[in-house]
Amino acid sequence: MTNILKGHIALFIAQIVYALNYSIAKDLMPTYIGPIALVFLRIFGACILFWILSLFLKTETVAKKDLIKMLWLALFGIVINQVFFIYGLSLTHPINSAIIMISNPIMVFIFTLIILKERVTILKLSGLSLAIFGATTLLLFKGNLEFGSETIVGDLYTLINSASWAIFVVMVKPIMEKYNTVTVMRWIFLFGSFYILPIGLNDFTKTDWSRFNDYAIFATCFVVIATTFFAYLLNIYGLKSLSPSTVSAYIYLQPFLASIFAIIMGKDSLTLTKLFSGILIIFGLYLINKKTKKTTYD
Repeated sequence: MTNILKGHIALFIAQIVYALNYSIAKDLMPTYIGPIALVFLRIFGACILFWILSLFLKTETVAKKDLIKMLWLALFGIVINQVFFIYGLSLTHPINSAIIMISNPIMVFIFTLIILKERVTILKLSGLSLAIFGATTLLLFKGNLEFGSETIVGDLYTLINSASWAIFVVMVKPIMEKYNTVTVMRWIFLFGSFYILPIGLNDFTKTDWSRFNDYAIFATCFVVIATTFFAYLLNIYGLKSLSPSTVSAYIYLQPFLASIFAIIMGKDSLTLTKLFSGILIIFGLYLINKKTKKTTYD
C-alpha cells in the first residue's frame, strides 16, 4: 500500500469521525457542558493523549525555529479554529455555518497558490467546482439558509474559523516534511493548551459533572478521543503525502456522510438530491486527486 493511498484512507476515516460527531455530540452543548469548557477539554485531553502516544513511538528533537513556528500553528489550527467555530455556531444557524465552511478548501487552494506555489490545472478547478456544487446542493436541501443582521456576528466568526484552519493546513505542510506526525501534534497541542488555559479554565471548573449520564460521558469521550485526537492525527498524517488542497477538499464529504449515517439510524431518508450530490462530491474529489498525483506532494 502506497503512502498516497494510506493518506486518502486516513482522510476518509477522519471524515467518518466528523460525520458521526454531528449525531453523537449534538445535544452535549449546552445541556451538559458549555461550549468553551468543551473546547478546553478537547485541547487538554488531546494534548495528554498525544504526549502519552509519543512515549511509545520514535519522535525527533524539534529545532528552536520550528518550535516558534508551531507556536503560531497552534494559535491558528487549535485555538482560533475551535473557539471561533463554537462561538460562531452559537450565534448563527447550523446551516449557515455549514455553508460558510465550504469556503475552507477555496481558501486553502488560494493560499497554496501564493505560499506553496502549487500549480493550477483544469482538473483541480473542475473537481473543486463539482465538490462545492454537490455539497452546497446537499446542505441547501437540508435546511433554511438565512443570512442577516441577526446572524452576521456568528457568520463572521465562522468565516474566521474557516480561514484559520486554511492557514494552518497550508503552513503546517513544510513542518510535516521535516518531522513525524506525533512529534508535530504533541507540541502543537501543548502550545494550544497554554493558549486555551486563560480562556476556558473558568468555564471548565464551573461544569457540573454530576449531571452527566452514561450517554453524556460517552459523547464527551468521543469528542475528545475520536473527533479531536484521532481526527487531527489522521488529517495531519494525510497531509504528509497529499497536498493541502486535497486534504481540505475532503471536508465536502462530511455533509454527505452525515446524511448517510442519519439514514442508517432512521433519522433521514434517501432522496435523488442526496444521491446526486454525493456523486458530484466523490467525482470532484477524484478529479482533484488526479491532479495532485502529479505534484511533489503526492
